[in-house]
Amino acid sequence: MNLPNKLTLLRIILIPFFMGVLYWGFPGADYAALAIFIVASLTDMLDGKIARKYNLVTDFGKFADPLADKMLVTAAMLWFVETGQMAAWMLLIVLVREFAVSGLRMIASDKGRVIAAGWSGKVKTAATMVCIVVMFLPIPPVLNTVCVWIITLTTLYSGVEYFVKNKDVIASA
Repeated sequence: MNLPNKLTLLRIILIPFFMGVLYWGFPGADYAALAIFIVASLTDMLDGKIARKYNLVTDFGKFADPLADKMLVTAAMLWFVETGQMAAWMLLIVLVREFAVSGLRMIASDKGRVIAAGWSGKVKTAATMVCIVVMFLPIPPVLNTVCVWIITLTTLYSGVEYFVKNKDVIASA
């Protein structure tokens, strides 16, 4: 197993620790969980750079890397729903978009086509990661609300964009 795949596995392994720290609830648990989240997020940046730079892209990495990302982000957002920082329907939008785009990519793949991450998807990912970090800090409720709306709206926009740009994939399915 190469280094990028090991980093992806590390990210997956960190998720239960991230959630465990939050549920343990000791003083400073939010900051400890935030540190774990940041480390896990950095492994995502690092594994991709290493894989591309040294041509270590594998089928396992293509599958596990995006899955690990979705698992980490979903874990954080589930916590926010549980603590009342995020409405469940907003998390549902995020999850539906992820499933829908993954499904679209599978259909395209069956037709020999690769749908790469678009600009709006990259903005959505960056905004989501930054907002999650901010939401773990002691911020005013209005800033938390702004972050939740940024996550929701960038998710909606990028999801719609994926389907509009690739409507031919659906039409030929």
